[in-house]
Amino acid sequence: MVDWLGRRTLVTGGSGFLGQQVVAELSERGCRDVIAPGHRAYDLVDGDATRRMLSDTRPDVVIHLAARVGGIGANRAHPADFFYDNLMMGAQLMHESWRAGIEKFVAVGTVCAYPKHTPVPFKEDALWNGYPEETNAPYGLAKKMLLVQAQAYREQSGFNAIYLLPVNLYGPGDNFDPLDSHVIPALIRKVVEAKERNLPAVEVWGTGRATREFLFVRDAARGIVAAAERYDGSEPVNIGSGMEISIRDLAGLIARIVGYHGQLAFDTTKPDGQPRRCLDTSRAEEWFGFRAQTEFASGLQHTVDWYLANRPRIEEAVTV
Repeated sequence: MVDWLGRRTLVTGGSGFLGQQVVAELSERGCRDVIAPGHRAYDLVDGDATRRMLSDTRPDVVIHLAARVGGIGANRAHPADFFYDNLMMGAQLMHESWRAGIEKFVAVGTVCAYPKHTPVPFKEDALWNGYPEETNAPYGLAKKMLLVQAQAYREQSGFNAIYLLPVNLYGPGDNFDPLDSHVIPALIRKVVEAKERNLPAVEVWGTGRATREFLFVRDAARGIVAAAERYDGSEPVNIGSGMEISIRDLAGLIARIVGYHGQLAFDTTKPDGQPRRCLDTSRAEEWFGFRAQTEFASGLQHTVDWYLANRPRIEEAVTV
């Protein structure tokens, strides 16, 4: 078990959506020495920059959150970039952390690593039973290699690396850029704009039948830090809420929260992505006591409220 007092902890991607919450959670648990350098300081795709970061910061614990991420559209447009950048960041950072004698390495993967037709709820033992959904397979496989690497380094040299599989995240501070946002921020922005412009309908990608599970970002941070603190095993662990909702129902719920009364127009020429997505979260609860706390409608309301309050700044940043 990690005692945070006196531990120097490096959080890659620490200034991002999830990273900021992880840094806050570490602070609440008594970690007074947290380093969260930005991409401009160290480009982790570059091996020299990775080695320099570890030499400069000298951490005891590394929590690797940095990633190139995006929705279905971004993954389809840039599959090579999503594969290469994520593979190189993770593989080099874990290798150099091992070489530097890091005490513990927390690799944060993705639900996109699961096979396309995984039985619901997704159990960690099903992770290798097929190929991921095609629209985000390069990203999912690149992140999945962190599990292979963690288990190999643990077996050969006893390196304490763990691997977590968080489900789709949402919450205040999310990315609302229409070019690469995920489904919840994308829909919130579309619905808010449709209400303001009095549009008769909002376009939603796919049939609406696909399902997703969502985890409030603050809960995700709690789960990751709890695992970093209490879990030292080789097996992958899901981090989720255990709640499944269809894209149709999700869009309807967002419309009700925003107060939009137009139609939802489902564009069936666009991909659904993975047909269903919902995790078995029993392993996380049993092994390190994590269970999601935020009720989905409440978390969604917080996210809409945050977007409306921060919209001018968000839109200005997107257009720059």
